[in-house]
Amino acid sequence: MTPASPVSAPVPPTRSSRSRELLRAALAKPGLMVGVGIIALSTLLALFPGFFAPHDPNTINVAAMRQPPSLAHPFGTDMLGRDAFSRVIWAYSVNMQMAVLATVFALVIGVVVGALVGYYRGLADIIFGRFVDAIITFPFLVLVIAVVAVLGPGLVNMYIAITLVGWVYYARLMRAEIISQKTSDYAAAGIVMGYSDLRIIFRHLLPNAITPVIVYWMTDMALAILLGSSLGYLGLGAQPPQAEWGVLIAEGRNFVTTAWWLSLMPGIAIVLTGFGFSLIGDGLADLLRPRG
Repeated sequence: MTPASPVSAPVPPTRSSRSRELLRAALAKPGLMVGVGIIALSTLLALFPGFFAPHDPNTINVAAMRQPPSLAHPFGTDMLGRDAFSRVIWAYSVNMQMAVLATVFALVIGVVVGALVGYYRGLADIIFGRFVDAIITFPFLVLVIAVVAVLGPGLVNMYIAITLVGWVYYARLMRAEIISQKTSDYAAAGIVMGYSDLRIIFRHLLPNAITPVIVYWMTDMALAILLGSSLGYLGLGAQPPQAEWGVLIAEGRNFVTTAWWLSLMPGIAIVLTGFGFSLIGDGLADLLRPRG
């Protein structure tokens, strides 16, 4: 009688196989792919505006003031004869910079503070909770405008204002995730094995808790573009003659009935770019959602 062959143990999936599986799942989500395409194109326009813009964005031509869209000027010209298409393209550099710089510092600060507070709890958690309650009592835009009003208009001061207010939301989300992950078996095993607190927090808990924060970051970048454009419209963000979508809309607001293209075209750019970030955020949330 032939002896039964031993049953082989299942082989756990490797990191490369999990990556391929995630990639296949991502390619199967048309909304996510559309968002990636929009942001990829926006990034190219932001990095190489001079390659795509047919004219210098600040060249004044008084003989071509407020001309409607044409083959020579696809988005028309503004009140100084500057090519509106070139100014919208060059504005991608500023507005995509806003999406990153207005959120990345808040992300880093919020993740670190939220991870530490969520792990240690105690008095620090109580103080953090009261601070969060005080911040979220006021509308986000009002707080940012108040800080910019104190610091003065400009992009750098706008980034500082958004960071000072925005990190609280990342910290609150990270704190909740760390508290949830801290009760897991692998966290308890790390404590039993004598790992330091920082190792447990940043090498074990943080990688498993960061996914919702990354998803929120994608959506927050869309909001950062909208907020930065709003501040530019109000004269508190980017300053003329710098090409920025909010500034371009503000420059065309007095000519809406006679030169509608001046405000419409940068407005479409804001909507499309924000829509791209929102699609990526929604797609990542669905892709990385735990399956039961």
